[in-house]
Amino acid sequence: MSAVTHMLATDLDGTFVGDTNGLKLLINYYESLPYEVTLVYITGRHLESATSLIKEENLPIPKLLVTDVGTSIYEGDTWQADPKWQKKMKKDWNPDAIRAVAKDFPQIRVQQLPDDRRVSFQIEADNSSALAGKFKMALETAGIAHKFIFSSGRDIDILPTGSGKGEALRFIVEKYTNSDTSILVAGDSGNDLEMLTLGYPSVIVANSQEELLEIEEHPKLYRATKNCAGGIHEAWMHFYG
Repeated sequence: MSAVTHMLATDLDGTFVGDTNGLKLLINYYESLPYEVTLVYITGRHLESATSLIKEENLPIPKLLVTDVGTSIYEGDTWQADPKWQKKMKKDWNPDAIRAVAKDFPQIRVQQLPDDRRVSFQIEADNSSALAGKFKMALETAGIAHKFIFSSGRDIDILPTGSGKGEALRFIVEKYTNSDTSILVAGDSGNDLEMLTLGYPSVIVANSQEELLEIEEHPKLYRATKNCAGGIHEAWMHFYG
């Protein structure tokens, strides 16, 4: 894929997807522009789940699809995995050790995923933040290389070091864009925090999770008044309209 002039890097659930009318208006707007907006979907879903959503919602096929909270990058409609990113994600990654530590926390339930690109959990307790903190400390005490993301008040994603939505986006920007590329980043939850605070023009959609309310205000951070794709449209007009 050659260098792009305009790029939307967006989470799917609750951001690009979630408001049918808003999404239709956004897509129609992009199609009316004299330039192409390159779409990059960055999601917590695994590949099969993400591609099923794209089909079910009749979403435009993106140029790049980032899945599993930034641990996998696929290009084009054939979903060819980026070999350099794959190699990076395997370094010092030990998912079995992570699951072994989790056994000491019965209120933290492991999610069933098709592979070990990440290890994810849901907390089934009222004191979810405190439990997440104890689990994180236990992993650090055990000396297990990892990246810890707690979001939506119940979800824990344990990733390889050097991964995450922000690091995946940084890798994509360095590989596919230049200094003149216009970029907008969009998200709605805690696992989007890293990519929303990289310094690119970014939008927090109006229906975002509470954890994003704590982000420090910045000239390149736009808080939309509309939900989902409507908020993306609003932000694109703000930065580039």
